[in-house]
Amino acid sequence: MRVRSAVLVLVAAAAVAAAAFWFMTAPQPLSAAVLPDKPGDAAKGERLFWAGGCASCHAAPGAAGDDLLKLSGGVAITSPFGTFHAPNISPDKAHGIGNWSTLDFINAMKRGIAPDGSHLYPAFPYTSYQRMTVPDLLDLKAYLDTLPTDATANQPHDLPFPFSIRRGIGLWKLLYLDGETFKPDPAKSEAVNHGAYLVEGPGHCNECHTPRTALGGLDRSQALGGAPDPSGKGRVPDITSGPGGLGDWSAGDIASALETGFTPDFDSIGGTMAEVQRNMAKLPAADREAIGEYLKQVPPVAASKP
Repeated sequence: MRVRSAVLVLVAAAAVAAAAFWFMTAPQPLSAAVLPDKPGDAAKGERLFWAGGCASCHAAPGAAGDDLLKLSGGVAITSPFGTFHAPNISPDKAHGIGNWSTLDFINAMKRGIAPDGSHLYPAFPYTSYQRMTVPDLLDLKAYLDTLPTDATANQPHDLPFPFSIRRGIGLWKLLYLDGETFKPDPAKSEAVNHGAYLVEGPGHCNECHTPRTALGGLDRSQALGGAPDPSGKGRVPDITSGPGGLGDWSAGDIASALETGFTPDFDSIGGTMAEVQRNMAKLPAADREAIGEYLKQVPPVAASKP
């Protein structure tokens, strides 16, 4: 009788734990009430496309020229949790996002939720994109809708257990996804706030330049202070205003480097940052200048150890 009672208690406890897990990990989508009445502006969305570096992950590896606008996916993103494959986000209705509604797109970008209600993996940097405004996201979606369709099928992610269980991402989101849109700092200039928005939101600079916790979330206490390179080779540099970062650079130096690819000492930007620089060079000069102004305001931090 005691054994039977103990088993019943264990079964009941397991049921309660399973129910709690299911409840806590449930996706929390936004409703259609967040959508403004006016449609997105594709011309404005093109600027956000380059600011976000969409082609860097979603165009085919090695794509150049007009092929950068064919968002067939395929770039492999390595991580300690497995290998992720960037999906097709062209307007193709079978393999891309051509059948996504505007609300589907908003929920993917701000909540990390797929149209079928499942969690998206944070290799897609919605922890940064959540900072973007809904009107800006509508503009971006309007631009994506103008790009060529591509019928390339998506590659499945290569993830070991338990990371292959998407539902568990709901717990991760409780720690690292707050759903907040960027709020300008009234004590800062318009240029600094604009640069902050570009860096923290569409530019998603923290995703590479900020170290991560053991669970893969951004360690905001060391924001932009440099981090181990996700490829496992070397480090992504500190881009704060400290001596280990951009302390010797002026805001104009930063803007110039993003435009030309050359640093103040006439070295050239290399590695994966070279592709980021090529994207940033397509932005209006005021955007690059604002990024420089913001980064010169970011306080120095002690970079994490490899």
